Amino acid sequence: MIQKVIHALKIDQDLDDYDVIHATIEKDIIFKGTTLWILAFAIVIASIGLNMNSTAVIIGAMLISPLMGPINGMGYSIATYNGQLFRKAVKNFTFAVVASLIASTLYFAISPVSTAHSELLARTSPTIYDVLIALFGGMAGVVAISSRSKGNVIPGVAIATALMPPLCTAGYGLATGQFNFFFGAFYLFTINTVFIALASVAVSQLLNFPNRTLLDAGQKRRINNMVTVVILVTVIPSVYFGYGLVQKEAFMDRSAKFTHNVSIVEGTYLLRPEVNPKDKTITLIYGGNTLTEVQKKAIREKAKDFSLDNVRLVFKQGFSIDDVKGRETQRESQIDALKAEVNRLQMALSEKDRQEEIRKSQAMMGGRLLSEIQTLYPQIIACTYGRATAFRMGVSGSDESDVVVLKVKPRSLTIADRRKIKSWLVKRTGRDNVQVFYEN
Repeated sequence: MIQKVIHALKIDQDLDDYDVIHATIEKDIIFKGTTLWILAFAIVIASIGLNMNSTAVIIGAMLISPLMGPINGMGYSIATYNGQLFRKAVKNFTFAVVASLIASTLYFAISPVSTAHSELLARTSPTIYDVLIALFGGMAGVVAISSRSKGNVIPGVAIATALMPPLCTAGYGLATGQFNFFFGAFYLFTINTVFIALASVAVSQLLNFPNRTLLDAGQKRRINNMVTVVILVTVIPSVYFGYGLVQKEAFMDRSAKFTHNVSIVEGTYLLRPEVNPKDKTITLIYGGNTLTEVQKKAIREKAKDFSLDNVRLVFKQGFSIDDVKGRETQRESQIDALKAEVNRLQMALSEKDRQEEIRKSQAMMGGRLLSEIQTLYPQIIACTYGRATAFRMGVSGSDESDVVVLKVKPRSLTIADRRKIKSWLVKRTGRDNVQVFYEN
């Protein structure tokens, strides 16, 4: 049984001829002709996919990208101590990287869309998990290249290790002057490159690929020491970032449990929590009754139950019933003031209506006086009535009097008639101060 398992795990039984493997790897290193055009197309496609935040387009760019070739070539040449092939692989890889950076930088420099979407942001913070993906993905790729039945492993490795997107994200960082994007994305690309190459070294040595150059033990040791240094320099920062990611996820998980626990506090409801793991700050936005200092202290104590001793809690009132009550009182005062103003306006209108009625009545008074007085004195043929205000020099105030102008036939009224007419007008108008003028 054990022998069957061991036999099933052997990979050398499907191993291709060493010369065929060598020729395949050497051919994939070169960037010219078709491979060069494919690289150019992959750069543009990846940049557009990142710019438009399209996962499908980015996957397409990863599938057609030929960057895996020189990386596998570097790892294979180190494992077989082939210095000439290594230099060729480094030369072509450097050309591809520089060309990709220039092209992606130019694209993002002229693109009207400069927003950093989620696909861009996802490639700016590498961790130890990216190291593991690159290592095992690279192993799968080299095993597939070494096998007679290639299968569909190489496209899958291209998607998993994602070489082209972080390189184009670095170009975005250069184009927009956001160097934190550039360094984060380029570091992710470096991780993928180093550990895919390391996987090639490990698998090549595991499969006993023959050395292409004769070296003594000291030279081999120096090469192995250089490889070790490169690995350490690459992996140590990723361990630090990975630790930070684990701490961030743990903080977010504890914060979620804590905010759920304090979602209702004596008639006050948590509308929305805002968690900032970088500053270790949790902002609690409550609605309902305004939280008292005692309630806030109790919430701070509750945070310690979720291992959030050093967290900074910020309380905000999104919707307060107390504010509503205050606004209702204010609204009632405003309504009372409006009612008083409406009453004042109604009284003013009533006074204006009364004045208008008086004016109209005065305007018709001359006609009524004429019709009544003509029965006594037919010689009066016209009557004008009005009220006038008199002002006198040196006297403060004014006198108001009724003015009646009667048009009569010439020499038709005696002085006695005129006295009688004035007496009648005083009684008729109810005004003592009546001025009567006659017009012939």
